[in-house]
Amino acid sequence: MRIDVHDPETYKGYITADALAVRKYQGWFLVRGGRHEAVYGPARSRNVVLAFKDYETALAAYRSPEYQAALAIRQKAAVAEAIIIQGL
Repeated sequence: MRIDVHDPETYKGYITADALAVRKYQGWFLVRGGRHEAVYGPARSRNVVLAFKDYETALAAYRSPEYQAALAIRQKAAVAEAIIIQGL
């Protein structure tokens, strides 16, 4: 996920709410913020990479009521793109 946060206080609520879905679906953070440099194309100020045991679990986590509640908070606090990708 690539994110530009425009309301940091509201975004704190998103982080708390998001953790419920991540925990429920046994996801883990690979990247959460951190130093970065856009070497090609536009960047956002924050990057987050989550992993789940498989593609279907990632979709279930995103579509869950827990994450949809978190998403409603994030949409008030930030502009973002999220992509679910099947990896190796």
